[in-house]
Amino acid sequence: MKKSLVTGGAGFIGSNLVDQLLSLGHKVTVVDNEFSDAHDQFYWNPKAYNVNCDIRDYKVMKNVFGGGIDYVFHLAAEARIQPAIENPIEAVSINSVGTCTVLQCAREAGVKRFMYSSTSSGYGMNSYPNVETQPDDCLNPYSVSKVNGEKLCKMYTDLFGLPTISFRYFNVYGERQPLRGQYAPVVGIFLRQRSDGEPLTIVGDGDQRRDFTHVSDVVSANILAATSNVDDSVFGQVYNVGTGKNHSVNEIANLISDKQVNIPPRIGESRITLADNSKLRDTFGWKPTVKLEDWISQQ
Repeated sequence: MKKSLVTGGAGFIGSNLVDQLLSLGHKVTVVDNEFSDAHDQFYWNPKAYNVNCDIRDYKVMKNVFGGGIDYVFHLAAEARIQPAIENPIEAVSINSVGTCTVLQCAREAGVKRFMYSSTSSGYGMNSYPNVETQPDDCLNPYSVSKVNGEKLCKMYTDLFGLPTISFRYFNVYGERQPLRGQYAPVVGIFLRQRSDGEPLTIVGDGDQRRDFTHVSDVVSANILAATSNVDDSVFGQVYNVGTGKNHSVNEIANLISDKQVNIPPRIGESRITLADNSKLRDTFGWKPTVKLEDWISQQ
């Protein structure tokens, strides 16, 4: 039986991944410390072996790996830009030191593959569509700390031979997405505001564009990367996970409600994101399957 570890496995993307791994017959260990305040609840799957701990705690994490792990899916993070701007030290500690701790434990445990969840915000103000060969342009502590995790993964591949794969996610939405607070992802915020009878709060002029990617497509990218028969040249590299199509915030708002208000723009965020996903398609045979308009129409 394949043994998988999912860090951040009680959160949005992680819990969806845990459910799918269990359905495929994996024995799954979940690590989460319920750090995020963006969720109304956490999604622990009772069929998994669940551990409530901090990924920065090396001794505890080493014990988590003690039973043998084949695949690591590292999603635990401070995953929002604005809270990271407000508390850079905590963001860097979780996203960089925490990632290094999990990598070291994976190396010592001899895992087969290590999948790391990074962010498209590492592209910053680069021209679009964003391709993996573009230089980093980190506009905030969140993207700095997450891109540093990518570099740690590459180093663990090059220096220690740990097979790592890093994903840059483009604006993930879908079931169990965070709904609380003003910094939750925009699709979740808008749906919550509509449900509560409130106007949708559009940041700035609303013309900023994002490549919105459904959580099920993110899950499939992770599982394909873990299980595909590929040669060693794919490891230590970064892969975009996005649809290759983007929408403006105004377009999203108009799909959900005509009650809208504009609020001030935010610092440290890029204007446009759009993924070139050809590398992920060509390497692992991945393709997006969910269209944002179709999903919103069903909510």
